[in-house]
Amino acid sequence: MSMLVWVMMGIAIWHFMVFVPDRFWGGIVGAFIVATLGAAIFGFIANGATIPGRNDTELVQALIAIPGALIALGASWLYGSRLEQTART
Repeated sequence: MSMLVWVMMGIAIWHFMVFVPDRFWGGIVGAFIVATLGAAIFGFIANGATIPGRNDTELVQALIAIPGALIALGASWLYGSRLEQTART
């Protein structure tokens, strides 16, 4: 159940990327994939390589996914921005 929460938080954070210039690696679809994977992987690592079940899922699980999604989106944006700069020169 926590995996679902992590992925949904990644998607929720992704929705706010409409306010950021689209320089993500792979465009907006790439940002979607990166946000969901980043949130899921970070949540998995933060819980000691386990996925808590239905009875162990609390609000904290949703908050754990936020830094993972933001870190992954930031890395994707920086990489895409760098690729865009090298393509112009």
